[in-house]
Amino acid sequence: MTFQQIQKYENGKNRVSASRMFQLAHVLDIPISFFFDDMPPEVSELATGPVPTIDQDTARRETLELVRNYYKISDPKIRRRLFALTKSVGGIGGDLDDSK
Repeated sequence: MTFQQIQKYENGKNRVSASRMFQLAHVLDIPISFFFDDMPPEVSELATGPVPTIDQDTARRETLELVRNYYKISDPKIRRRLFALTKSVGGIGGDLDDSK
């Protein structure tokens, strides 16, 4: 990012997308409402609230693909077994009992 780009953002000539603002709030560990301090109270109250945390493991593409494919498994029995298997392999412990 160049100095000129930063100036354009500061002057409002370039816009910051909502997703980029959310990422900035997350990285800086501040509520999204921080960016709206100059807004009237009735408007800024709508923007308050906890900033959801996203750890690096959850944000990885591999994790997202795994979850999507897991929910594509139509047989609940197989899903439970796969869930138990992944817990077991991950060291969390698991129960491979099909009777549940």
